[in-house]
Amino acid sequence: MVGLDFGGKGAIHSHHMTVPVQPLIPDVHKSLNSTTHDNLIIHGDNLHALKALLPRYAGKVNCIYIDPPYNTGNEGWVYNDNVSSDMMRRWLDNAKEVDGEDLERHDKWLCMMWPRLQLLRELLAEDGVIFVSIDDNEQHRLRMMMDEVFGESNFIANMVRENKRGSGHDSKFLAVEYDYVIVFGKNVGNLTFHKKPADTDTQSKYNREDRHIQTRGRYKRRDMDYKGSYSQSLDYPITLPSGDIIYAGGKFGEPNTWRWSKEKFEWGVKNDFIVFEDIKKKVYLKEYQYVNNQNVAYNRTTPYRGLVKFLNGDGTSQVEGLFGRAVFHFPKPVELIKYILRSVTNQNDI
Repeated sequence: MVGLDFGGKGAIHSHHMTVPVQPLIPDVHKSLNSTTHDNLIIHGDNLHALKALLPRYAGKVNCIYIDPPYNTGNEGWVYNDNVSSDMMRRWLDNAKEVDGEDLERHDKWLCMMWPRLQLLRELLAEDGVIFVSIDDNEQHRLRMMMDEVFGESNFIANMVRENKRGSGHDSKFLAVEYDYVIVFGKNVGNLTFHKKPADTDTQSKYNREDRHIQTRGRYKRRDMDYKGSYSQSLDYPITLPSGDIIYAGGKFGEPNTWRWSKEKFEWGVKNDFIVFEDIKKKVYLKEYQYVNNQNVAYNRTTPYRGLVKFLNGDGTSQVEGLFGRAVFHFPKPVELIKYILRSVTNQNDI
């Protein structure tokens, strides 16, 4: 596997193991109760916070979302991890905001992210998924780093999020109105992503009706002819009502076959799941809204998408609605987090 090299990698490679476990101390004045069992808001250095969570939550967290600094050069974050390295001691001794003039800002960012990603991986359950927001400044480096930490085979998607609309008129080149959410699993062999119920009532493709509309809903036609992996058992003659005999693709043999077996096709004719067109010499399947192709009640679903639109402006409005002012820049909208949670989590997940 191609590796990612950066200044300080050797020094921080195992740094997450040397960070001492910190106690979680409840603030009774800000708590609904004095326990640390559920729904924690932790105030402190995030590296120490992650280490504090390990004794209780290692291997138990089903979904993680993080929103690290994008390292644009305008955010004003400071590298402050205490690592035994001459280079990093210099970073700490000259501690200042990491801006666009800092020639080592990418190294500092990677050194900051590496131990945190290591601990986040330890927190994930075997069927857990992590989502990380980022933009073009570090997207390619983050992807390579996560390939190393989580394993290249556990990459799931690089979601593209439209985060603003109609801006970028002062852009030097292209108006960039998007960022990313990189998605990895702890072990993709154990993952299950949910699907959303499909609103078939508003989908124009279900545009035909027949005598079964009350029980099956409307339907769309799907070509019975299929060009894919060839199977001789699916290559049989069909007799049209006109008496003409047709084969998939117009002839016997590769590459075309029918989508259904001969027995299934005969069942479809008997149960009104087949449409013949004599003039075009075509055969179609009926795909109904509310039943599957066994005539069993069925709720159609659609996958969650990797191309999404959740605008930063909505997040800003939500924060201002809570606090009466813009507490911080570029807050992610609540709907993005809901979308992520709904895609992978179940009741009582962590």
